[in-house]
Amino acid sequence: MGSTHSPEVDLPSTIISCRHTLDISLRIESPLSHLYINLPPIPPSEPSSSISFLIKLPIVMMMTSLYGSLVPFFLLAALMMAPVSESRRSFREIVLKSGGSHGESKGTQWAVLVAGSNGYENYRHQADVCHAYQILKANGLKDENIIVFMYDDIARNKNNPTKGIIINKPNGPDVYHGVPKDYTGVATTAANLYAVLLGNKTALSGGSGKVLNSGPNDHVFFYYADHGTTGLVSMPVGGYVYANELMKVLKQMYKAKKYMNMVIYIEACESGSMLQGLLPKDMGIYATTASNAEESSYGYYCPGDTTDGDPSKYDTCLGDLYSIAWMEDSDAHNLGKETLQEQYLSVKKRTNMSHVMQYGNTVLSQAFLSTYMGQSTSKVSSVPLEELFSSKSWAVPQRDANLVFFQRKVQKAPKGSAESVEAQKRLDEQIARRSHIDRSINQIVNHLFGGSSVASMLTAVRPGDQPVVNDWDCLKSFVRTYEQYCGRLSEYGMQYTRAMANMCNAGVDKDRMEAASIQACSGKAK
Repeated sequence: MGSTHSPEVDLPSTIISCRHTLDISLRIESPLSHLYINLPPIPPSEPSSSISFLIKLPIVMMMTSLYGSLVPFFLLAALMMAPVSESRRSFREIVLKSGGSHGESKGTQWAVLVAGSNGYENYRHQADVCHAYQILKANGLKDENIIVFMYDDIARNKNNPTKGIIINKPNGPDVYHGVPKDYTGVATTAANLYAVLLGNKTALSGGSGKVLNSGPNDHVFFYYADHGTTGLVSMPVGGYVYANELMKVLKQMYKAKKYMNMVIYIEACESGSMLQGLLPKDMGIYATTASNAEESSYGYYCPGDTTDGDPSKYDTCLGDLYSIAWMEDSDAHNLGKETLQEQYLSVKKRTNMSHVMQYGNTVLSQAFLSTYMGQSTSKVSSVPLEELFSSKSWAVPQRDANLVFFQRKVQKAPKGSAESVEAQKRLDEQIARRSHIDRSINQIVNHLFGGSSVASMLTAVRPGDQPVVNDWDCLKSFVRTYEQYCGRLSEYGMQYTRAMANMCNAGVDKDRMEAASIQACSGKAK
């Protein structure tokens, strides 16, 4: 029905509107009323899953107290009569269980943990993923249900002062022990990640062969930590994970009933761009990201830290701010008593250098953390929450964190030594590479649009309800073309995919991009 109002306009009314997102609004005009419950219409993507109808329930309410008891009854009845799409079922379970707000499920809990980088200068990403594993393991998830992607080149790296040990905070415990080595080295690819999420063993190349064997009653937790940029995130080996490709995989998972509900946490620069304007509210997925679609995320516990237990001997950041925030919050709480929404608010408060975002079906955030991360019978906080929030640890933009490592090596090497010469060479290479990327991108934009448009093309941001690019094939093509003629973007250069997305949105075609790249980089791959 198109209207929530009755023809009997002379009577006061109460209207309960249950939209498809299941955000519930209630308007009460009088204790004496007609009650209308307007159930949501069929979403365009689910023509056979639901019907729209209006239930008119005349109710004579003589007492305000009686009225107050009837409203929840009819609201619950309406939700129960509504046809079951995934998002409605998710909400209905939350309403019906554990006193009506924080339901648990009898299904299996699964987790996919991904560190998308390699190299000791990126220590923090693998440390984050190892810490996440320890949280899940301590709260009862089985190794057979936890799938880990990590290059595995830092625990025994020559630069690691504690060989065989990885920590995620100053003076912290070893988080490396026991971590499953499912996909390491050359097996840490985007293609393998997609195959794991889809449960497609035949599509795997290397690795343990473990895939997501989840079903319609199961809960899936997906956590990614690494470098990102507008519309994509990195993997240690091979091509990038593009937002539209990840979304295609998630939709296939939904269609194949690979989960009851799913939670996604993404730590990366511009991580909001992986979901902005792409993740529907009706797929039973709730997600948070370390930043919105236009800003950096931050490395944390970096050299120069002023807290007790200075991590300077590691010459690298030990964690990432958003990741440390959600994991130390999990360490400090009983996961069966804290909701996803409560954790989001805590993480948002602590991650004060970027905007932590929520996407998808935010109703699912009312579930307890234990629904996805398990629950231990005992919980001892390693760090009081007030200490976490008062920490003065040094945070560094993700794209500058590798410079911290190389600068530290130069500072610590004996002057005039071979070690000092090598360290200075590596630092100079990093700076030169950055200069090359800055110069070449500016030349490409200037060639295509003229100097007056360079700034706007580099920085223009689309509204928050739109994907960052209209044509994803165009963006992929521009990234490939640039890297063919000008060299790999690198963690620093990835920031310029925003300019490439804007060029695609402005109608630049592949031939013009190729000509501009050749001109900017002298026709030679760098």
